[in-house]
Amino acid sequence: MELLALAVVVGAVLLGVTLQRTSGMGTGLVLSPTLVLAIGPVAGILLTNMTTVVSALFLTVAVRADIDWGRYARIAPAIVLGSVPAALLVYAVGSGWLEVIIGAVLLLSLAATPLLHRLTEVPPLPAGLVAGLLGGFLNTAVGVAAAAMLAYAQVTRWEQKAFAATLQPIFLTMGLTSVATKLLVGAVGEGQPPPWPLILAAIGSVPLGVLLGGAVARRVSARTARRVAVVVVVLGATATLLRGLGQVLGAPAP
Repeated sequence: MELLALAVVVGAVLLGVTLQRTSGMGTGLVLSPTLVLAIGPVAGILLTNMTTVVSALFLTVAVRADIDWGRYARIAPAIVLGSVPAALLVYAVGSGWLEVIIGAVLLLSLAATPLLHRLTEVPPLPAGLVAGLLGGFLNTAVGVAAAAMLAYAQVTRWEQKAFAATLQPIFLTMGLTSVATKLLVGAVGEGQPPPWPLILAAIGSVPLGVLLGGAVARRVSARTARRVAVVVVVLGATATLLRGLGQVLGAPAP
């Protein structure tokens, strides 16, 4: 089982980082449901946050010329404010309910995404504060803040290239904040942190994923990459939701 978990983690990281390099997001989308199923909700989301930090750091360096630091500055301060209540939620909620929340939020986020083009334009400053708050909360609770960032890009009419690049320091900040707040509030109890072999496997796979993503990005469109991520998330989130419901209702977990 440990070898299987290692293989799942490495495969998920390679796919997630490749998709993130291609479309601007993907690491959290792929890792969150996959790792929750593989190693549990608390350890899975924490490892997702840790891996996001490393992948976003590499990708920030790779796309630094296109980053809009002014936009980043409007979002980053609110991330901490959104992360703290999410860390407290993780601390207080049992694993079954946490899986239900993770699965449901991921599926609802995907369902809401097609409606984002109907949102009216909003000034960047208030939109950035809301996106930071919501993104910080979602990233800490479920490991994925893509819906909040896509909504922000839509209401501020943000151009795709700068958006995809600026997401990387945003995700880096979210990942660091999520890990820090969980540790501070004690949301990672004894026996729940990810095993060190899995941490090393996840982090060690990031550079290969960045290189692979660079090659794929020249051949695959961002739209195709997002579609692949959606399929992975739907499958993983559905399985997570069903397993969580089984635990909450007292049925044996699949």
